[in-house]
Amino acid sequence: MSVSGLPFDDFRTLLQNLPGPDSRTLVAARERDAQLTKPPGSLGRLEEIAMWLAAWTGRPPAVTRPLVAIFAGNHGVTKHGITPFPPSVTQQMVENFAAGGAAINQICVTYDLGLKIFDLALDYPTGDITCEAALSERDCAATMAFGMEAIAGGTDLLCVGEMGIGNTTIAAAINLALYGGEAEDWVGPGTGSHGVQMERKVQAVKTAVEFHKDHLKDPLEVLRRLGGREIAAIAGAILAARMEKIPVLLDGYVVTAAASILKAANPSALDHCLIGHVSAEPGHLKAVEKLGKTPLLALGMRLGEGTGAALAAGIVKAAAACHSGMATFAQAGVNAGH
Repeated sequence: MSVSGLPFDDFRTLLQNLPGPDSRTLVAARERDAQLTKPPGSLGRLEEIAMWLAAWTGRPPAVTRPLVAIFAGNHGVTKHGITPFPPSVTQQMVENFAAGGAAINQICVTYDLGLKIFDLALDYPTGDITCEAALSERDCAATMAFGMEAIAGGTDLLCVGEMGIGNTTIAAAINLALYGGEAEDWVGPGTGSHGVQMERKVQAVKTAVEFHKDHLKDPLEVLRRLGGREIAAIAGAILAARMEKIPVLLDGYVVTAAASILKAANPSALDHCLIGHVSAEPGHLKAVEKLGKTPLLALGMRLGEGTGAALAAGIVKAAAACHSGMATFAQAGVNAGH
């Protein structure tokens, strides 16, 4: 990528110099796994998850400070009547999160997960992507940097979620720009768009990608032109987690769109990430397949808020506990037959 002295250059440099997994810790975890009181491979994906934790944290599998981070943003494209809810609902839902009244609050309590909510200038929606860029390069880079700072304070498993009226339209536009196809392939009901609203949503995605088509070869340009503040912050948080050796659980359609930007910039950028669930939003399964990952859960959910990632965190915690807490054959006095 060309060096221009512009705000994105630092992110381009980071994306080309990502740390890899810790192979020594992974070998040690595999050796322990082979001694645990179970037939080899009998815990299926739980074993894979434990190995993933070891590889990306550089220590034996453990989850002691899990965090759900929700990023909230508003979008100028909503002026086209693409959704049944007004942008003011984003702020109202953020207040509901803070008061403990949302689904994500209940899941976090159930699985003992930390929760942080980040309100990204909700009074100032991004530009209308059908006729202008969502963000300037400077604003986009600053928002990515904010997302990177959001994990300060420490966590050893990051679950990423979002809130933003209109952001499934944004996710559809990003996917269309990155992967091609037709707008109809990527646009779904979101918060309940049907009939005329759905037609407007499809048209908005078509118009936006056509308007920006000459600038969509660079993934970071896709992000700033078609994305939103919560999308940029999520991309920054995922990137910071990689630098800090923190495994990441991705939530649904919108979070996956943010992650796809990073993978388009560096094919290995999401190696430290698992996908928590496959959403009921029709484009999500296609997007997940493009990322080459298998979701941990498929519960027909499409709420956002990080709910799918948070539920998957319970599975990841169990995988770590099985690996660290199970007895070995020698400890249990079980004859392993070898």
